Amino acid sequence: MEHNQGPDPELLKDLVRLRMPFGKYKNTLLAHLPIHYLEWFARKGFPKGKLGMQMQTVYEIKLNGLEDILRKLEQSIR
Repeated sequence: MEHNQGPDPELLKDLVRLRMPFGKYKNTLLAHLPIHYLEWFARKGFPKGKLGMQMQTVYEIKLNGLEDILRKLEQSIR
């Protein structure tokens, strides 16, 4: 995965538009998933494919205290 140009803006927009398709937090925006839920997936393994990558991105953003990025993005696309 190439990280030289920073995160893909479309990927970040998806985090504030798409909802969790299953589980305890079904229909919750990916950006709003609680950190403890994401930590559980970090230990057990994120789902395969695009959803897992998106959840892992939200986890990394929250883990590093960068949630303002998601909040500002969410406000800008409303």
